[in-house]
Amino acid sequence: MRDVEQTKQSTEGIRSVYIHIPFCRNICYYCDFNKVFLEGQPVDRYLDGLAKEIEWTLQDVPQRLATLYIGGGTPSTLTLVQWRKLFADLEKYFQLLPDCEFTIEVNPEDVSRELAELFAAQRVNRISMGVQTFNEKLLKKIGRKHTAADVYRAIEAFQTAGITNISVDLINALPGETLADYEETLAEALALDLPHYSFYSLILEERTLFSQWERHGKLVLPEEDLSADMYERTVAALEKAGRKRYEISNFALPGKESKHNLVYWNNQEYFGFGAGASGNFAGCRTQNIGPVAHYLKKISVGELPYRTHHLESRQEAIEDEMFLGLRKASGVSFAEFFTRFGQTLDEVYGPVIERFIDQGLLVKEADRIHLTPQGFLLGNIVFAGFLQD
Repeated sequence: MRDVEQTKQSTEGIRSVYIHIPFCRNICYYCDFNKVFLEGQPVDRYLDGLAKEIEWTLQDVPQRLATLYIGGGTPSTLTLVQWRKLFADLEKYFQLLPDCEFTIEVNPEDVSRELAELFAAQRVNRISMGVQTFNEKLLKKIGRKHTAADVYRAIEAFQTAGITNISVDLINALPGETLADYEETLAEALALDLPHYSFYSLILEERTLFSQWERHGKLVLPEEDLSADMYERTVAALEKAGRKRYEISNFALPGKESKHNLVYWNNQEYFGFGAGASGNFAGCRTQNIGPVAHYLKKISVGELPYRTHHLESRQEAIEDEMFLGLRKASGVSFAEFFTRFGQTLDEVYGPVIERFIDQGLLVKEADRIHLTPQGFLLGNIVFAGFLQD
């Protein structure tokens, strides 16, 4: 019947779930996430397939969730009718704990008062909104369809509905963006007085329009030094506004850190459902098939839609612990590392740690190691040092 059978013991007690909705009304020029243009897609069949994947994976084991995250793609492209179906299906398989963090990603232009009220009625209590920039010329350059006015309207709709834990994503180093442009976006974002902000520097990813244009000399990006200046301005402005950097790209008021994303960075278990979704449970890293048609074909023949189902080696688990944990401002705990792996950090990585300390990229404290301010700027160099050749 199904190609991978999970035991009840392997799924029991997992408290976090990610659900992927891959549909988008338009494709942004920089995005390489698993997504597909909405028009003509079998959205209703996809939601049916998603429910079957969840049912087959859980095998009647009730899951009480501390975090639930619906991402994409663009989940907010679903209609109200489709949302009601999805919420009804989720209610069959999951019970939200009293303090469950329930996040949904949205685009500003999709938000209506009806959608905000429906989310609030279903115990959604956190919104992650793709804003990217408040500069409308730059929004057009990167393929976004919303305006700054859409952002304000969407935030007001959610706040009126009672959802006040709102995060916005912004991207710097956009084509043609100056430092003055970015500082205006940064000031406008902070004026919203939100509890959480995520800031990313533009990265050219394969299979994106930006990557194609760059190869043909049709895309000019800011210099790396300017991107670094933008990041440093971000850190200073957010710290001044009381939003502490708790991960390389994420800043929050105390207590408003993303609980779900911390599950990833703490290298904890979670389920991933939907086309292209990743999971980490029962010692395995899973990756679902990405194309919607292929995902649905697997479901139609009664198989879980895994592209890969990989039992991690001890070395891989250790590398994940370091790669993910060092993204956090708090870094990697000596005690937690020893509890998980039965060796001290110094036994496994002593020379690597000392080298990065000498280079001013890591700090070693009594109970942990973490990145320095310079280490945050050069994080990928540090992470690579903890990977086996």
